[in-house]
Amino acid sequence: MSKNLDEIDLKILAEIQANGRITNVELAKRVGISPPPCLRRVRALEEEGYIQGYRGLLDPRRLGYDVTVFASVHLSSQADADLRAFENFVRAEPLVRECWMLSGEVDFILKCVAPDMATFQDFVTHLTAAPHVRNVRTSLVLHNSKYEAAVPLGLKAAG
Repeated sequence: MSKNLDEIDLKILAEIQANGRITNVELAKRVGISPPPCLRRVRALEEEGYIQGYRGLLDPRRLGYDVTVFASVHLSSQADADLRAFENFVRAEPLVRECWMLSGEVDFILKCVAPDMATFQDFVTHLTAAPHVRNVRTSLVLHNSKYEAAVPLGLKAAG
């Protein structure tokens, strides 16, 4: 953490993380302060980057995106310009929902969603033809046992 968050800040973050649609009045009540200072604290947490945004979490399967796949991508070059070029490539790909640069054998792991396997296979063909892509390995998601988009605020950093 870049600043010392007090107990009220942490309560605000926990409440907003649990329900991004909570009103300021309800939030203030839950954290034990009045609405005006609560709103000031929320604005400060937003400005300082602790709160990056607000969004609704949608169910991809209910929306017809029945295929979720993780793609491990190994590049032929790890030069900074080539890594950035690959990141720019995936930012433009709508099926790629997350892209993580890794250390080790795999350079990137992509989380992708698609309406069907044919659409995903077309994307893999496009992906493997991208500049500096050496190989791509895919793993089809069969079942998700846990999905928690929240940060575990109750845990303390070691040390």
